[in-house]
Amino acid sequence: MTTQTKAPGTLRDAVEALSGRHIAVLTGAGVSTDSGIPDYRGPDSPPRTPMTYQQFAGDPVFRRVYWARNHVGWRHVHDTRPNDGHRALARMERDGVVAGVITQNVDLLHEQAGSRTVIDLHGRYDRVVCLTCGRVISREHLAGCLEALNPHFVDDLAGEIGDIEIAPDADAVIEDTSGFVVADCEYCGGILKPDIVYFGEVVPHERAERALALVDRSQALLVAGSSLTVQSGLRIVRRAVADGLPIVVVNRGATRADRLATVKVDAGVTETLVGLAEALG
Repeated sequence: MTTQTKAPGTLRDAVEALSGRHIAVLTGAGVSTDSGIPDYRGPDSPPRTPMTYQQFAGDPVFRRVYWARNHVGWRHVHDTRPNDGHRALARMERDGVVAGVITQNVDLLHEQAGSRTVIDLHGRYDRVVCLTCGRVISREHLAGCLEALNPHFVDDLAGEIGDIEIAPDADAVIEDTSGFVVADCEYCGGILKPDIVYFGEVVPHERAERALALVDRSQALLVAGSSLTVQSGLRIVRRAVADGLPIVVVNRGATRADRLATVKVDAGVTETLVGLAEALG
């Protein structure tokens, strides 16, 4: 699909398109940048090459690199807090304006802000699943296991922690991971993986259907902070098109849905969501 540029919309245009409608919301990394979690594809984001599922599952070296970097990075995500954009969406749900939030983020900030109907499309950073036996454990529990196996790893990075770049999926950019020891499943010895949909994986069918069902029972779709590069997000927009819903896209920079949008607002996500909450509530 090619992106077609249309005249930029304004907050007033977005309010007109959404007013009086029950809104499904799809959010991406741009919603969380003001909480200190960087975007993958924003205009000022550095190039990133996320690890694929095939790399993680098929190569112990890739797993070691991932868990070493995540051992540092997850603490950053764990300490982040919702921003005014997250709170604006929660407020609109309480006011009966928003039907629910479908998020491509794994940071749980929508839940922390008070949103009640949240579909974590790509999973959650706070859970870990065994690829062999299917058991799910908390990321906090795994942190204790990794700390016991690597007691000095974080301490040795103490002078660098403040300068380490953190990606949206809690991946810390650390160059040397050669001495890191990976934890296996305590129950079966299998491979532990974050409960996150990796590149190369498919969103679980039941979760994808819940997201589409939310769109089907809504009267408009608001996309906030996503370039919609990933197919799972674009599929939701296409469902809204098929349902004949007005679509408002709020994002700095181009998205794959710009030509499908009723209104495209190229502006900061947080301030736009706050403005929508004030106008529509």
